Amino acid sequence: MLGRLSLALPIALLLATSLASASPFVFTAIPDEDETRLQQRFQKVADYLEEELEVEVRFVPVKSYAAAVTAFRNDQVQLAWFGGLSGVQARQRVPGSQAIAQGVEDPDYKSYVIAHRDSGLTPVEGDTAPEGLRGLTFSFGSKSSTSGRLMPEYFLRNDFDAAPEEIFERVGFSGNHSRTISLVASGAYQAGVVSYKAWENEVAAGNVDTEAVQVVWETPPYPDYQWTIRGDVDERFGDGFSQRVQQALLDMDDPALLESFPRSGFIPVDNDDYEIIRQVGQQLDILD
Repeated sequence: MLGRLSLALPIALLLATSLASASPFVFTAIPDEDETRLQQRFQKVADYLEEELEVEVRFVPVKSYAAAVTAFRNDQVQLAWFGGLSGVQARQRVPGSQAIAQGVEDPDYKSYVIAHRDSGLTPVEGDTAPEGLRGLTFSFGSKSSTSGRLMPEYFLRNDFDAAPEEIFERVGFSGNHSRTISLVASGAYQAGVVSYKAWENEVAAGNVDTEAVQVVWETPPYPDYQWTIRGDVDERFGDGFSQRVQQALLDMDDPALLESFPRSGFIPVDNDDYEIIRQVGQQLDILD
């Protein structure tokens, strides 16, 4: 009896040690809002994925778009909710990584150019940016933001045939969409550009003084946010794990979870769907 117990004890300890040391599945998201709100948004997503995947899942916030790409490259996270540009950057740094899901709204994403009421700008329609932007002070979001910098800059360059520094009196980079809205609303910048989803979310939450700031132009559409997963997750978590992650994202239908993004649902996507983002990034020399 003692022999059996002494044999069973090391096996039990070995199993316990193995379970305790099992690596969690970690994901992050680009910080398009402040860090506290990101944690609130994505912790419930982590809980959902943990239940669906039957592994420990952790969400870790990062302080910048570049930090999200670095965490993915260094294998500190295995999955990330990226913007179009940051996703392309991450996949270039980690061969074999794949875009696996995007929001229903993401194939036809857009940006809003917003302006302080005192700027004199009024809303215009059409694919061409308003001429009244010329000579104003202007804030982009993060330097690596697709909707807050890359695609709006591309459209502005085409429309004005000039670089932003030649179009505007002063150009800034706020760091995220929420901060851009605040800067324009306060008058620190006369105009700026934000994700249309971020604008609508902030307005719905009552965080925008619409007496001070308004949307004056909507850009043409382009592909944006997506989930990207590292190509080596199956080796760590078992065959077919990446497909299970994709299916869990596609099956997400709880409005409370989808509100975290906010999206109405997720659809399949692959790397080729972001080729236009890669090309524009190269053209503007910001795909580093």
